[in-house]
Amino acid sequence: MKNDIHPTFIETTVRCACGSEFVTGSTKDNIRVEICSKCHPFFTGKQKLMDTAGRVERFRRKYAHLEKYKADDKAE
Repeated sequence: MKNDIHPTFIETTVRCACGSEFVTGSTKDNIRVEICSKCHPFFTGKQKLMDTAGRVERFRRKYAHLEKYKADDKAE
């Protein structure tokens, strides 16, 4: 086996967008995440809409023309 081929494993601070921080082990110095266990709906039991950079609005604009066809189908 080759020696010294693995990266060094160090203590790392993980920072969430909600402001939560915790320390874990990793090969990276600092890690930033958008969702952690303190703000994820599965762990908190709360629903929270997270629209990352207007993706929902972009989706609605993209498929807005289909709403016209949906309304025509209901009328018949």
